Amino acid sequence: MKDYHTIQVDIDKYTATVWLNRPDLQNAVNNEMLQELTESFQLLNNDNTIRVIILRGKGKSFSAGADLKNMLTKNKSGFNENLQDGKLWTQCLSQIYYFSKPVIAVATGNVFGGGNGLLAAADIVLAEKDTVFSFSEVKIGLAPSTILPYMLTRLNEHKAKLLMFTGKRIKAIEALQYNLVDFALGQHEMEQTLESLINDIISASPNGIKEIKCLIRELKKGLNHDQMNDLTANSIGRLKISKEAFEGISAFLEKRKPAWNNSK
Repeated sequence: MKDYHTIQVDIDKYTATVWLNRPDLQNAVNNEMLQELTESFQLLNNDNTIRVIILRGKGKSFSAGADLKNMLTKNKSGFNENLQDGKLWTQCLSQIYYFSKPVIAVATGNVFGGGNGLLAAADIVLAEKDTVFSFSEVKIGLAPSTILPYMLTRLNEHKAKLLMFTGKRIKAIEALQYNLVDFALGQHEMEQTLESLINDIISASPNGIKEIKCLIRELKKGLNHDQMNDLTANSIGRLKISKEAFEGISAFLEKRKPAWNNSK
């Protein structure tokens, strides 16, 4: 994996950890970071040895959101330039959300504005108990526009309005109640839970996980009854004749680990 300026990618066997790496600025997101995140996820998606991605922030905070100094400069630019900046956000979030492998995000410190979008684009979110979350856009004359589609996969409409209209700050326990995160943990518990999740995912069928992610996305499109039946029947039909299913069923019957589970 190549070297980057605003992120760092560490690979350990089947796991890649993508670090937001602007700790002196609480990992504020600028255009370069968006481009580097998009590129790194594209490369990792094509690496068949990587089975799970961890998205974290260097230093005390996951991300304080968009780089406001950079944004103030862009405020004096025209619409077209700011439109392109918005598209960098949408491309980055789409790349994470549609990634074919599981993405686990780890929230620490402050998670403001667009930082929440990066979390919501991931599949599973762990948060340290003292993490502070805020949709701070309304406090500076903006709206959480590009992150809203991903936030609505986690928050219901009314919870989204409450948090986004007010920009109120909440801690991880309350974020868990809102469904903004999946775990609210102490630091030691965090690493144990993360390791356990990684091990469970690596022991699971890679193609099975990929199919689950694909099916969930398709089913959320509001298919009619016949379309839903065709989609799901075709899915199980294809999987049952796959080499991975043959190996998995054989391994179960022979009381051994399947070939893909050779991580230990």
